[in-house]
Amino acid sequence: MGNVPSMLTQYDIEEVQEHCHYLFSQQEIVALYKRFCQLDRNSNGFIAADEFLSIPEFSLNPLSQRLLKMVDGLNFKDFVAFLSAFSPLATPHQKMELIFKVYDIDSKGRVTFSDLIEVLRDFTGSFMSDKQREQVLSRLLEEAGYTRNSSLLLDDFIKILGKSGMKMEVEVPVD
Repeated sequence: MGNVPSMLTQYDIEEVQEHCHYLFSQQEIVALYKRFCQLDRNSNGFIAADEFLSIPEFSLNPLSQRLLKMVDGLNFKDFVAFLSAFSPLATPHQKMELIFKVYDIDSKGRVTFSDLIEVLRDFTGSFMSDKQREQVLSRLLEEAGYTRNSSLLLDDFIKILGKSGMKMEVEVPVD
């Protein structure tokens, strides 16, 4: 499924479902395919960063530049796999894995204090000073038993942020 065929077969749908751990129904896969084809303006079977930015909800997200690094050049199967973390059926662990990847700026499998500061800066903009950000993060890490010098692995990250109760879901409109 590198290049996007003009139409999905039942086999394609089932293959994509398996690839995304059955977090989307067949109807949702078809709806996502239609959306993918709309976004793939070049019809080359991949969505480029600028095509993702045409999605208002995506372009307005304070983390859109970080997300772009993860989604630039996705084919349909990988597009659905990326979106599967936003499925209501995705486990909290699956959702946290995606968030961890967003925070792991250098993709080394660990999140540092400076990574956390950068992401918090993206979220808060000029509403918080660097000093305030550092104080908030230092306190958060300290309460969880970590220091500014700690490098957080996925399990550590989940321990600290996983109980926040954040909702990360997208509804797939089905015709």
